[in-house]
Amino acid sequence: MDRILVVDDDPLILAALSRILQSEGYEVVTHTDPAQAAKEEGFQVVLTDFMMPLLNGVELLRTLREKNPRAVRLMLTAAADFRTASEAVNRGEVFRLLGKPWSLSELTSAVRQAFEHFKLVESNERLTREVAEKNAELTTINRDLERMVVERTNGLLDGLISALDYRDTETQWHSRRVSLYSRRIGEEIGLTPTQLEVVEQGALLHDIGKIGVSDTILLKPGPLSPEEWVEMRKHPEYGYKILAKMPYLHEASLIVLHHQERWDGKGYPQGLKGKDIVIGARIFAIADTVDAITSDRPYRKGRPMSVARDEIKRCSGTQFDPELSEAFLRIPDAEWQRIRKKVEDMENAENALWAGFTPGKVPNRVAS
Repeated sequence: MDRILVVDDDPLILAALSRILQSEGYEVVTHTDPAQAAKEEGFQVVLTDFMMPLLNGVELLRTLREKNPRAVRLMLTAAADFRTASEAVNRGEVFRLLGKPWSLSELTSAVRQAFEHFKLVESNERLTREVAEKNAELTTINRDLERMVVERTNGLLDGLISALDYRDTETQWHSRRVSLYSRRIGEEIGLTPTQLEVVEQGALLHDIGKIGVSDTILLKPGPLSPEEWVEMRKHPEYGYKILAKMPYLHEASLIVLHHQERWDGKGYPQGLKGKDIVIGARIFAIADTVDAITSDRPYRKGRPMSVARDEIKRCSGTQFDPELSEAFLRIPDAEWQRIRKKVEDMENAENALWAGFTPGKVPNRVAS
């Protein structure tokens, strides 16, 4: 039931107020002593006189507010006290100020509005709590969905790289190294976590378009003919077409499309120049060259990182973005050694997993 506390040091006025409010259907608690009234709790609205002995209306409301912060406060005041009482309203202590003698309709309307205000605030707080709870639930759901998307995306990337690896056995671990090299350069220039993910994905998948190149060209042991080079140079476009329709790989697909472009505009397939090339592809160009120089090839052993550094310096401003070249050169050799060791550990673990594999029997980790 709606409960109102009424305080007035005049017993006759208090009795009149009590009768009026009870007839309106409220539970009324009355006090002529403001000090006793200050101990009350559990009401939605308080109606108090302003001028009372020992404790005036403003002081009483301030005391009541400590234990009943949501209670709506109304005050009665004689015209002579109006200026003083209005200060209480201006300080936000009082919801409504009523004059003495009061108008019956004004009194009942003010009390009704006070209870409505209390219920609206209560409803607002309840809805706010419910929204906060729902938002917390949505945050958890979205976090789980994001985790699932990341897991499935990573699974898809692994599958795509493995598919290419069946055709070009040098591709997989080169792609792993280049993706991590590219991420490290991206960190050096302050890319955001989201941008770093895109750079890493694009570098990892840079050669995925080679799936569309015929085996006679892709696996040819000797030099390619001019006609074969025309076909080989289509692999960035093939890769872009494979990835671009996947929303979560669209940005990475641009890196795949641009990964053979050069800073000076002499690359392919579009002959883009400078910052028309997406930053992920400009980063990749450096990482790819570093890995090509420092990795073993059938026809030569990998060369020291110092050779790669000299090459990046030499080609800065022609093949490579000068600012990114400087960023690469700031990174100590120990970082590249750490990344290479990480990929070697991955390769060793993978080799151990498949060691002794026989058709019809799936390795335990894959089965699980």
